Amino acid sequence: MSCNQDWGPQNPHPFSKLKTELVWDGKYDEFGNRRLTKLPETPCPLQKVETVDEPRDRTMAEQLELFNEAEFFKKCHRDDFRNMLIWGDNKLALSALLGDFRGAVDLIYIDPPFDKSEDFSLLTTIGHAGDELMKQESVLEAVAYKDTWGKDTDSYLHMLFERLIIARELLSSEGSIFIHIGPGISHLVRALASECFGAEGFRNEIIWQRHDPHNDAVTRLGVITDRILWLSKSKKPYYDSQIERESLSGAGEKEYSLLELTDGSVVNWKGNEHVEGRRFKLDDATWKGANRKFKWRGAKPSPKREWMYDIEGMETALANGELYLRNPSKGAARCKKSYLDENLGIYLQDIWTSVGRVKGGSDYPTQKPERLIERIVKIASKQNSLVLDFFCGSGTTCIVAEKQGRRWIGVDIGRYAIHTSRKRLIGVQRELHSKNEPYRSFDVYNLGRYERQWWQIDRLKGADEEHRAMVLKFYKATPLNNAPNPMLHGSRNGAFVHVDKIDTILTYEELREVSLAAQAASGRELHCLSWEFEMGLSLKKSALEAETGLTIKLKQIPREIMESNRTEVQFFEAGALSAEGNFDDGKLDISLTYFKPALAEAPERELEALRERAVNTPFDFIDFWAVDFDHHDDKPFEHHWQDFRTRKDRSLKTTTDIGWEYEKKGKHQICVKVIDVFGVDTSTVLEIET
Repeated sequence: MSCNQDWGPQNPHPFSKLKTELVWDGKYDEFGNRRLTKLPETPCPLQKVETVDEPRDRTMAEQLELFNEAEFFKKCHRDDFRNMLIWGDNKLALSALLGDFRGAVDLIYIDPPFDKSEDFSLLTTIGHAGDELMKQESVLEAVAYKDTWGKDTDSYLHMLFERLIIARELLSSEGSIFIHIGPGISHLVRALASECFGAEGFRNEIIWQRHDPHNDAVTRLGVITDRILWLSKSKKPYYDSQIERESLSGAGEKEYSLLELTDGSVVNWKGNEHVEGRRFKLDDATWKGANRKFKWRGAKPSPKREWMYDIEGMETALANGELYLRNPSKGAARCKKSYLDENLGIYLQDIWTSVGRVKGGSDYPTQKPERLIERIVKIASKQNSLVLDFFCGSGTTCIVAEKQGRRWIGVDIGRYAIHTSRKRLIGVQRELHSKNEPYRSFDVYNLGRYERQWWQIDRLKGADEEHRAMVLKFYKATPLNNAPNPMLHGSRNGAFVHVDKIDTILTYEELREVSLAAQAASGRELHCLSWEFEMGLSLKKSALEAETGLTIKLKQIPREIMESNRTEVQFFEAGALSAEGNFDDGKLDISLTYFKPALAEAPERELEALRERAVNTPFDFIDFWAVDFDHHDDKPFEHHWQDFRTRKDRSLKTTTDIGWEYEKKGKHQICVKVIDVFGVDTSTVLEIET
């Protein structure tokens, strides 16, 4: 821009016409055009992978003669809506939800990571004794969000803005969104959110005391609060001001609080609690209402207010004791009696100190107290409202929504987050069922190969070669340009590397073909990298190793390689699992017989010791396992039975105790799913003849 321009009224400087705006790197393109949120032309369909209603299945199996499914459903379920727990990129998940839930969500609460320097390491526990193990920060799902920060705050703001734009479309006309954020970035997020929802959509900035005061504030004042930004789609969102009020305490008593004595005199009540009488305070008998500006018993209301009744009504209220005059000959505006025994407290304010703190010993490093979320759910949603949390973490929002009779959808990118949420939500199902209280079933979804296909189109220009090159790069393998066989794509430390296609499952037949190719090329070791493996493939590979003389490793391609700022990911070897069925008087139970944990996301400094322990006591690494007694390849896994460890109860059954009975004789397929302490699942399928 030239400095010689003659700026002035006839030639205004461009800066003089700018409006207040938050600008970040990525908001505009190189030509100054606003960037649109980039999404698939056709939303990625959600893939239902699990259905969870374990109390129903357990009760149906135990009391088959007492219940039929319709009777049980009517007794135990609120309605036929099934809640949703979704694993995957929340931008793609929100886009997928638009088809069925546009304008249908009543409340959104999100707690996105807001401190890129925060340590997300987590103590996890192993085995019956609950030995503690530090789950490394570098492989926690929270790091996936930390990577979106890039080198500064701009990428974080852009990530959040894209999701808020879609979230706004999901909100109902009376819907609200609560954004939980730290004080260091809340001012930027508030401006960002106001751009999404408009200045008129801003309702409150709530201050929550997240920690008890601490005595280590030596360079600045102690930071013990978070901010919760409340915005809405309309000027009048749903708000239940009566659902909860702050209770009055001694500190809340006003200097005009009075005590009416039996002889009719009035004194300040404080210190006179023993005196007989009914406590009240004097409130204003005026308000902003109809035009009732008259002189009453020597007093007039202020210029901007009116009496609460007409003159006849004021006299009637005085006669029946609703009003009180200290000096009957002179009126006073502050003369309305508000009795303490009728007072629920003061209306909720924007500083919250009584809804719990972030404490250690929780299931997740950023887990918020249920009381905090409960308050938000109660004031901003009704019974049966739909609640959404697309940074759901350990599932606290979903848990509170379930307990309060709301429908819910939870989304998170982290494997461990979904595992923790699933386990806690099953606990809520069991808790409500034991109290004979209704609950809703829920289903677990992912984006499956559709998420990978979108990544391939968006980032890899749709080429299989680009996909293979990207995987080899992250695996730190050298591509083989002149490979002895087209199925051998790379090498690493003397081992051949095979990369499976982006939308296929590595089967036994394919593994055998690759193994024979590696053997023919005089290979000694083969690493097969795939997004998904055929069930039981880890156990079947032993026969191929014996046949070919190869050491074969099956490595899972981590979904984290699809994240734009990733430079490092961890490939882990697929676990192995076997189980057997045992009939007793026609009733079937399943026993675990072998488990080899993947040891994904295990701390490197303890890896050797963990490998030794995994050989000696592999069941110590099982955190959760479940059985689908009637599994079909074309249907989601159904939780007929499960058992899992909790922080308080470290015991774990290794045999089911359900006594499953089949109505029809024949061949039945049973799927057993194990999830280890790092959130990695391993499954196997059995065939049973009845």
